[in-house]
Amino acid sequence: MMTENESGQAGEASSTPLVPDDVLDELMGRVDAEGAELLGPDGLLSQVTKAVLERALDEELTDHLGYVRHDPAGRGSGNSRNGKTPKVVLTEAGAVDLDVPRDRNGEFEPRIVPKGATRLKGFNDRIISLYARGMTVRDVQSHLEEIYGVEVSPDLISKVTDAVFDELEAWRNRPLDAMYPIVYIDALVIKIRDGVVANRPAYLAVGVDLDGRKHVLGIWIGDSEGEGSKFWLSVFSELKNRGVDDVLIVVCDGLNGLPNAIEAVWPQAVIQTCVVHLLRGSFRYASYDNRKKLAASMRPIYTAPSVEAAQEAMDAFETEWGSKYPAIVKLWQNSWDVFVPFLAFPPEIRQVVYTTNMIESINYQLRKVTKNRGHFPNERAALKLLYLAVRNITTERGGTAGTGTLGWKACLNALAIYFPNRINIT
Repeated sequence: MMTENESGQAGEASSTPLVPDDVLDELMGRVDAEGAELLGPDGLLSQVTKAVLERALDEELTDHLGYVRHDPAGRGSGNSRNGKTPKVVLTEAGAVDLDVPRDRNGEFEPRIVPKGATRLKGFNDRIISLYARGMTVRDVQSHLEEIYGVEVSPDLISKVTDAVFDELEAWRNRPLDAMYPIVYIDALVIKIRDGVVANRPAYLAVGVDLDGRKHVLGIWIGDSEGEGSKFWLSVFSELKNRGVDDVLIVVCDGLNGLPNAIEAVWPQAVIQTCVVHLLRGSFRYASYDNRKKLAASMRPIYTAPSVEAAQEAMDAFETEWGSKYPAIVKLWQNSWDVFVPFLAFPPEIRQVVYTTNMIESINYQLRKVTKNRGHFPNERAALKLLYLAVRNITTERGGTAGTGTLGWKACLNALAIYFPNRINIT
């Protein structure tokens, strides 16, 4: 165990700046005195990057040869330094002109700037990061030229971003947990050119694991907004083949064919419609002036303590509003079978499954990054961007562990009672 003194020393060591303040003061003094630029091909960052990389390359060659420059020990060693080769590499600081050292035998293989490499990994990551935030290929090209003074072809940007396809396939086929107490299903509409530009749904499944952490389980591009049981059966079968043996509650929004597919794959799962989606669907039929009154009239339905009480509230709602808004009454009646399971849950569970707002929040972020596209040339391009965007969202919201769920401990205890012998926490 680390002592208090050792811990303090470790903390001091970890807080020591990588570049001393006096060095930074000298560099920034040059910027102020000479009007030097920070960015761009001749900027200070490019010069510092060049110096650091060339020093690292020289150290690598020293390690390869086994002796430092001008060391007499190198005489008769069978290999020696043999000048330098000019090379341009793209870095996060822009294009950098390097002088790469050579050895006489041609055996030196640099690691930090490998032979044949024209871009450092950080530069590729920067391209992917810009693309994942919704920039088009042309946008990324313009941004790199404006900020870093680097001219990058659209083909190179496409090639760099296409490199994530192996990662995407690994992510889409990764093993999943055996149990997810709650799975949310939702969709957003994107435009894909398949002969002609058409609206296509992109479906997301988000699972809440036993620790209350949320994970995007998968993304699927559908053929139309009215997918049926066959489509959903393939989706849920895929999830089961990846390890998901049981789901307690599936929260969704009236997607066609979904209940039958859920019952076929997870017969014990409870299918619950998103109450907030139901309310929003109701408001689409109502004038703005009546929405507050309608909301007040619908509240007794979804806050009812039992199915019987909810039915009484529904009857009262129909009496009050049925003649003016028959479409709203019909919407609730058509959704009744997948709404009422919610009423049997205790408050701890209701609080968590009440809405798909969490997955809607992810969809909102995805819509932001897809709106600039206009349309995607094909399904593969759409999946690439959606995956990169999801990767960014999950990283920002809690990393690979996923983001937490408010009130999860109380919910999990209630789930264990409501679904006996199905939750196994070891």
